Amino acid sequence: MNRNIFLLPILGCFFIIFSCASTPKVMMAPVTIHANAPDIDIYHGSYPVKMKIIHTALDLRFDWTKSWVMGNAKLTVQPYFYPQDSIVLDANGFEINNIWALDSTAKRKLNFSYDGKKIQIALGKKYTREEKVNLLIDYIAKPNDLEVGKDIASPDDRGLYFIQPDNQTGVPRQLWTQGETECNANWFPTINNTMLKMSQQIKLTVPDTMVTLSNGLLKDSTFNTDGTRTDTWVQEKPHAPYLVMIAVGKFDVVKDKWRDKEVSYYMEPAYAPHARLIFGKTPEMLEFFSQRLGVDYPWDKYAQIVVRNFVSGAMENTSASVFFDRMNMTPASYKDETYEDIVAHELFHHWFGDLVTAESWSNLPLNESFATYGEYLWMEHKYGKEAADMHGLNDALAYLAKQKNATLDVIRFDYADSEQMFDEVSYQKGGRILHMLRKTVGDEAFFEALKRYLKKHAYQSVEIHDLRLAFEEVTGQDLNWFFNQWFLASGNPYLVVNTSYDDSLKQVVVALSQQQDLNTMPLYRLPLKVDLYYGTKVERKPIVLDKQQDTFRFASAEVPKLINVDAEKYLLAQIENNKTLNECIYQYLHGPLFMDRFEAVQQLADQVDQAEARRIIVQALKDKAWLIRLMALGYIDKLPEQERMNVYPEIKKMALDDERSYVRASAIVLLKTIYQKQDNGDVLKIAGKDNAPSVQQALMSNP
Repeated sequence: MNRNIFLLPILGCFFIIFSCASTPKVMMAPVTIHANAPDIDIYHGSYPVKMKIIHTALDLRFDWTKSWVMGNAKLTVQPYFYPQDSIVLDANGFEINNIWALDSTAKRKLNFSYDGKKIQIALGKKYTREEKVNLLIDYIAKPNDLEVGKDIASPDDRGLYFIQPDNQTGVPRQLWTQGETECNANWFPTINNTMLKMSQQIKLTVPDTMVTLSNGLLKDSTFNTDGTRTDTWVQEKPHAPYLVMIAVGKFDVVKDKWRDKEVSYYMEPAYAPHARLIFGKTPEMLEFFSQRLGVDYPWDKYAQIVVRNFVSGAMENTSASVFFDRMNMTPASYKDETYEDIVAHELFHHWFGDLVTAESWSNLPLNESFATYGEYLWMEHKYGKEAADMHGLNDALAYLAKQKNATLDVIRFDYADSEQMFDEVSYQKGGRILHMLRKTVGDEAFFEALKRYLKKHAYQSVEIHDLRLAFEEVTGQDLNWFFNQWFLASGNPYLVVNTSYDDSLKQVVVALSQQQDLNTMPLYRLPLKVDLYYGTKVERKPIVLDKQQDTFRFASAEVPKLINVDAEKYLLAQIENNKTLNECIYQYLHGPLFMDRFEAVQQLADQVDQAEARRIIVQALKDKAWLIRLMALGYIDKLPEQERMNVYPEIKKMALDDERSYVRASAIVLLKTIYQKQDNGDVLKIAGKDNAPSVQQALMSNP
């Protein structure tokens, strides 16, 4: 699931970085948390399992005026291990009419008690773990009547939403659900436990002018005499209760295909002509992820639907992902944000989260960290390492932007509300940790371990140690040190790097110290690479920093042009590395990675009083990475007046021709501010034909 949008200003430029899960996310409504007293420890482990749901069959009708769900739920349940004579179901704010047991030859009415949140049902006899019982529950769910602070923590926890039409804003009538974390119990009786896996059948009776969507395949569609239609959706493969979804509305369905499976895009008629622009890379993503993971996409179909007023960025319901209405895009808005990372994020969840599910919300990073890293993997495959590393940088910045994030364990059991797990630690930090794990064990071992993990735990729930064991089985290494310091602890390294050349001993000297607070953060074990640059030759030196301070020496007959610590730029850390001006320039000109150039430009910006630093910043206006071009634009106002005028023609060219709309927009802002006395009329007139929203916003901005 994607939930937040992060606005990260880069060097004063107006620039929006959409994170993802992270993670493109929308601002959430406040959560009312009833936590324990500060001096009482909070521990949230996995829920115990007394009874399990094998199958859920729902028959649903809707009162659109009252925003009610009239339902019949048939649940096939079974004791998990110990014999049971009762079952407790989650059902929030229901009106319960009757409950029966459906025996082989009879329909037996059952006694039950209900407190408005949980149904305690007496089964009438004790069942063993070899026996199943079918329950039939006649109920009305009223999700719109649930009170915030009493029944639900926030307005975004209703579970099922009736979107009423608004002729003024053009919002159409729709109905959709959002189950994560434990909101599906607001519209059908279930057990809120991610350790459970069940199959399902859902019958939806709706006006015959509307389209329905649910998990699995549409097995039947029957027109009724009252102008309604009943659609029957069947999900045969087991999945967690929070992944159950339905959606109803007037959608056009654009059909695609991957191998022998249907891929479909549900969009409002006004936006459906652009469905392939927005979602059209999905079949390629399905093929790439299936091959990269060594496990084919496991579900019967893949549908993606865009709904109005969604409470989250997107949600990975099994075989049917839901997306917020910012995905109702035109070719113009697509120039600014494609949201391709969200599409990849929700699809990757279908392996990590849907096929293999975190057994508790404390283990949520096993879902969200992987989905966030799925974004990186797709970018790397489709657009190359430069684009992927830009995306990875955004994840690192999103995590580092909030001081509080450094105080939170990745796998943590002390949250006050499960919604607190959906943060930059579970998403962006976790994604960066997976990248470090990949670099630590190597690509072949990394993906072999993921394949083993997915195959071993398919249609099951897991905890973090299951992931560690898969990696240890593949690599033959004890990886407790890695998982303990990254997944089971808080914070990140703060490294101070000092490099020098000892002319008397003919040695390169690399002095490193970890200066994070060791009272709250680990003393890390950090395998790193150090690259020594000698003109056209580069020597790589592997090191392991596992002390608070250590010094590494390498024989060298000459002074290197550059000593590049963490040469692969994969470490999630705050690094103080005071390179000289010449080293920064050399790193920008010769470093092979996007992050080499990014770091160099950042450090050169602190030395803009030096002409050579300014020369590189001006050169960065033509960098192949749009983010670095954008950064360079942010430093133009720091140039002396004559140098600013020297680059004026380049700024005008960028305003019209740069391939990235944000860069064009930023160049236009410069024309309207520091170059406002120049004759920009012709350029701004031509730019007016650029329909990218960011460009139009820049043109309308006041100097």
